[in-house]
Parts: sequence; structure tokens; C-alpha cells
Amino acid sequence: MSNSRRKEPLLYMEEYRVKQDPQDYGLADEVFNMEVFKSKLQIAIVRNDEDGLEFDLIGVYPAIANAFRRLMLSDVPSMAIEKVYIYNNTSIIQDEVLAHRMGLLPLRADPRLFAYRTEESTETGTEQDTLEFELKVKCTRRKDAGKDQSNFDDIYKNHKVYSGHLKWLPKGKQAQIYTETGVGCIHDDILIAQLRPGHELDLRLVAVKGLGRDHAKFSPVATATYRLLPQIKLNREVSGKDAYLLQSCFSPGVIGIDENECAYVKDARYDSCSRNVYRYPQINDSVTLARVRDHYIFTVESVGALKPEVIFLEAVKVLKKKCRSFIDEIEAE
Repeated sequence: MSNSRRKEPLLYMEEYRVKQDPQDYGLADEVFNMEVFKSKLQIAIVRNDEDGLEFDLIGVYPAIANAFRRLMLSDVPSMAIEKVYIYNNTSIIQDEVLAHRMGLLPLRADPRLFAYRTEESTETGTEQDTLEFELKVKCTRRKDAGKDQSNFDDIYKNHKVYSGHLKWLPKGKQAQIYTETGVGCIHDDILIAQLRPGHELDLRLVAVKGLGRDHAKFSPVATATYRLLPQIKLNREVSGKDAYLLQSCFSPGVIGIDENECAYVKDARYDSCSRNVYRYPQINDSVTLARVRDHYIFTVESVGALKPEVIFLEAVKVLKKKCRSFIDEIEAE
């Protein structure tokens, strides 16, 4: 079933309230039917690049859409630094603050290739469940630095500690399986600390596989959000100064002005639904604002370890596994 032919359930946005379509009873009287659900379900990819994915999820219940969002945030695993062994820290950053900063560094490592640590796991871990790194940086004064120089880069060596200073320490046969470019920090220019001559950092870092529900550092996404598809309908012709006023009430690119200086709906998709149009008496009756109740616009931004489309597919697998576990419990009773 194409999106253009289906009857869209709308939520109308009036000045002070949100009103449901009189012909739409929402979820109150709907009885779930798998065949109807499959016929309504649609997924359309709008944008997909290295760090971001935008897609439309159409014809699903709010609980299902929200389940995907929460699963991507908290139940899709990733690798993160869990333990920091500090052998030497003479910088001005306290040990616990430094350890916290290290834990939040996004790591380039496919979590699907690693196992979770168990209670029986040793403290050092194994090549199947652990990645190890070291950070050894010492700040010194450059011998060729003049007394009249004021640029710290010309005066000091290693006075800024970046994530690129981390060195991977392969365990077991990891060096045969992974490459140095495939393991490490996703971004090499994250500033960790600033040092001065005499300051030194000597750390050993242990990364493990974990879930965002345990700590935000394990979340594979920078953000995963959804919103309902906006719908804007012009009730009458708006031209001249009123057309430009109407255009200013919406997000850029939503309302266009033609050669006759008449307003038209160019692309309602990216409207922020601010309802600013209701502030102006001369145009507040010119539009009808609504949102499609079962059309969700998802935006997924990956931290970088996994591609955003992979994160969504992993969330689908997690939901499927949870449903199967729930069904097994019901059948066992």
C-alpha cells in the first residue's frame, strides 16, 4: 500500500490544544491484527550517510516506535573503557576525573565480534572480551624554544594530550584478527588533558562490551529521536506582505513564495510545529496544522563504531529476542 493512497490519521494542532480527527478513534477501539499490521507497515529511508540516518516508520503503534528508540539508546551494545589503571598522573586533573574522561572516549571496535564479560572472567580479561590500551605522555620544554616565544606549541612538546595518543595493546591473537586502523579511538583530536613540563601520564586502559542501560558511555548512538510527520494545509490564498509573514512563521524551506507573491506549502516535513502563525490575526485562519499520528520520522546519529542502519537492525534483533523470550514464558505457564 503506497503512502499517498492510505488514509492518514491526523492530530490537529490548534492554538491552545491538540485535537483528534472526529473520524479517527485512535487506538481506543483498534484490535491488533497481524495481517493488517503488516499491510500498513512501511519503512522509507530519506537520508543515510556515515554518521546519520533519517528514515520514516509508517503504520505502527507509538509503543513500537518508542521501543525502537529506547533499544537503540540502551540495549544495543558497544565497546567502552571500563577500567583505568593509573600508574602515574602528575597533571592537574584528579585521578577520578581523568578516569571518567577516558571512559567517555568513543572507541572504534565492532561489539558484535566480542563477548560480554562474565562473573567468572579474570580481571585482565581475554582476547574474546577485552581490548587494552595504554597512554604514556610526558611534557617537556623544547630545546629550541626562545624566551620571547608565547605560543605554547612552540615552547612545549606534548603539552596537549589527545585521544590519538592512545596505543592499542593486542591481547592473544587480536593482532592477527584486527588492524590498528580498525581498533582505537574514533576521533584522534579529542583533548584529554593539558600538561606542563614535569607533568606525565602513564595509564593502562581496559575496554569491555556493555549496554547503554548500565552506563551512557556504552550507548552506540549520539542521539536517537523521532517525531510525527507535520502536515500543513492552506485554507485560502495568502499573498503580498501576508505571504512573507506566513513564511516567517515556519521553519526555513517549509513555505515558499511563487512569482505572483503567493504562499504555498513547499515542504511541510521539516516544520518544527511552533504554531507561531496563531500569533497574527490576519493569517491565523489561513492554515490548518496537523501531524500524522502513525508516521514517525526517525533520526539516528551514530557515535561511529557502528553504522546507523546497523544500529537500527540490531535494535530490531533485540526486540525480536525479547518478544520470543516473553512468548516462551507465557507458553511455559
